[in-house]
Amino acid sequence: LMRGDQVEVVYRIADNGIPDVLAARYHSRKASKTYSAFRYKAAGDLHASYWAVDGTESARRLKNAPLETYDQITSLLKDRPTHKGMDFKVNVGTKTTTPKSGKVTRVNWGNFKYNGYCVEVKFSDGTLAKWLHLDEASVKKGQRVSAGDVVGLTGNTGRSTAPHLHYQLDKGRKNIDPVDYHGTYRRRLSDAVIGDFLREIAPAMRLLDGADSMA
Repeated sequence: LMRGDQVEVVYRIADNGIPDVLAARYHSRKASKTYSAFRYKAAGDLHASYWAVDGTESARRLKNAPLETYDQITSLLKDRPTHKGMDFKVNVGTKTTTPKSGKVTRVNWGNFKYNGYCVEVKFSDGTLAKWLHLDEASVKKGQRVSAGDVVGLTGNTGRSTAPHLHYQLDKGRKNIDPVDYHGTYRRRLSDAVIGDFLREIAPAMRLLDGADSMA
């Protein structure tokens, strides 16, 4: 944030006492733009996400991701000096898959006190993919896997403070950013559901517009 920027948030307190953000608006002086995002659960999704008024999802998604569904990406490579992968917030027991074919090189290797249950697959291009903090591994060392095969179930094992999947890519001694390796995309709601979306977010929009009028 820069001096003079403004952030407005609409939230409610959930039954567990945690604030549930329904909408947010950010006024950027540097960009001379206003950005808005509204919480909405799209048809077929297990979790709500955040969307702009035009129906474009605010967050970028990983192409060919190791999870078909997840709540959100909570950490990226380089977010912390010692963090070497991407973290997905996801329920325990969710199937996680390999995005490419390869060979399982390790399962629950060495002292996996910090990794929890874990799997490593070597892709044909030499990239090592690692899945950490699993509830269980579904493959064995030496097994050949094809793109889309389940390698484990997500969990909360090892040094983990909440259920999530740590997905890591290495090549030699170098960490590879999953964003660069996979690429990203943004979803867009179909014209058929835009009306429902706008009706659902209308109360939050009115609250934000009311905050603007009082500023």
